[in-house]
Amino acid sequence: MNENEVTKIILDMAFKILTKFGPHLFESVYEKLLAYELPKKGFQVERQKILPLLYENLKIESGFRTDLLVDDAVIAEIKSIESVLPVHKKQLLTYLRLSERHLGLLINFNKTHLKDGIPRLVNNL
Repeated sequence: MNENEVTKIILDMAFKILTKFGPHLFESVYEKLLAYELPKKGFQVERQKILPLLYENLKIESGFRTDLLVDDAVIAEIKSIESVLPVHKKQLLTYLRLSERHLGLLINFNKTHLKDGIPRLVNNL
């Protein structure tokens, strides 16, 4: 399955969760719900995956964590905030660069309509 197909199913599951529970829950709750739903669709999901920063002979492992890494291909960052700021997009782009992945979703569950809260970001795609 390619990255675009994976993102479609992630978004389908996010929509299902938002329809069931509505906006305004904690980010960690939405993260756990997605991590529960996606394996039922056959996906491998890693939560809070550490992304090390490598510089010459130095490896820093404490600075960066993705919310969800789906099928070792798509990073999903989960938010439940009033509005997505440029810093949130930069955070996801940093995660994409550090992990050498190409596609990420920034899913903001604090919206009545999920389509209003999902920037899709690409890195060297």
